[in-house]
Amino acid sequence: MQRIKAQDATAVKAEELITHLQDYFVTRLNALSKEIGENKAFEPVEWFRADGIFGGGVRYVAQDESLFNRGSVNMSQVQYESDRGKQLNSATALSTIIHPKNPQAPSMHMHISWTQMKDGKGYWRMMADLNPSICKPEDAERFEECLRLSSGVLFDDAKAQGEKYFFIPALGRHRGVSHFYLEAFNSGNAPADAALARSLGEKVVDTYISIIRTRMKEEYTQADKDQQLAYHTLYLFQVLTLDRGTTSGLLVHDENDVGIMGSIPSHVDRDLLLSWKDRSPEVQKGLVEALAACLEDDGAVEDQQKLALAQTARAFFKSNPEALKVQACGHVAVPTVQNHK
Repeated sequence: MQRIKAQDATAVKAEELITHLQDYFVTRLNALSKEIGENKAFEPVEWFRADGIFGGGVRYVAQDESLFNRGSVNMSQVQYESDRGKQLNSATALSTIIHPKNPQAPSMHMHISWTQMKDGKGYWRMMADLNPSICKPEDAERFEECLRLSSGVLFDDAKAQGEKYFFIPALGRHRGVSHFYLEAFNSGNAPADAALARSLGEKVVDTYISIIRTRMKEEYTQADKDQQLAYHTLYLFQVLTLDRGTTSGLLVHDENDVGIMGSIPSHVDRDLLLSWKDRSPEVQKGLVEALAACLEDDGAVEDQQKLALAQTARAFFKSNPEALKVQACGHVAVPTVQNHK
C-alpha cells in the first residue's frame, strides 16, 4: 500500500515543513532516551486514508517506558486532489503529545497544520500548550516566554484564544498552564507564515526538551503519582468531550482511531471520570457515562480501549450533534468536518 501525496506546490512545501518538524522532535526525543533512558527509539507506524488514495500519515510512538507514559508524534496529509466534489484540497498536519512517566515532568501538546481549499485559499492552525500534573511556575514561565519570543505581536491574541479553547467549564479550570492557539491564520505573507510555523515548532521542541531533561531525573512519591493519575483523567475528559480537533478527526473517518487516541495517557481513574458526569452540560452527560463504560477497573488505556473510546465518541456526536455546540473553540470555529464532505 502506498500513500499518494498532494501535488500542489503549496501542499508539497507544507509537507516538507511538517515532516521537518516531526524529524526535529523525534530526533531530540530519541537523543533524550539515549542520554538518560533505555535508548529505545520512537517506533514509526504508518496509516492510510482510503488505502492511500487520499493520503494518510506516519506517527512515531514512544517505546522507552522508563521515560514516557505515552508519546506520539504524528504527521499526516489528507488530500482530495482527485475528488472534485470535495471543498478541501489538502490538510497537512503535525499533531504531537508527550506524557512523561515522571509526574514532576510536564506533558506537552503541539499541533501545526496547513489547510488548503479547492479555491486556493488556505490557513494555518498553530497550537502549543504545557500540561503539568504538578505545576512548576518556572517551567510555565520558560514555556510562555518561548511562545512570546516565537510569535511576537501575535502572542497576545494566540494566548487569549488558547486560554479560551483549553478552559474546562465543568471543572472551572484550564487543561494546562500555558496555552497558544492561532486558528485560521493567514497574514497574506505566505513565506513569513511558514517561517513562523517552523520557528514556533522548533523553539517549542527545544524548550520542552530542556524542561523535561531536568524534571525526568527528579524524585517523586506515590502522592505525586496519584496527582498525575487525576490529571491524566482530566486530560482524557477534556480531549473527548471538549476538544473540537479530536472530535472532527473522529467524525471525518475511522481509519486512524488508535492514532487519534494517541494523546490519551496509559491509565486514568474511571471513578473520577464518572464523578464529573453530573458537573457536565446536560447534553454531554451521556457521553461521560459512555466513555467511562469503555474502561476496565484498572483504568488502563491500551489499543482496545482506544478503539472503544473513539467509536463511542464518534457514535455519540453523530447521534447528538447539538453536543458539538458546547465544544471548545478559539475566536472562530473552522468547519473541518464540512470541508471533508
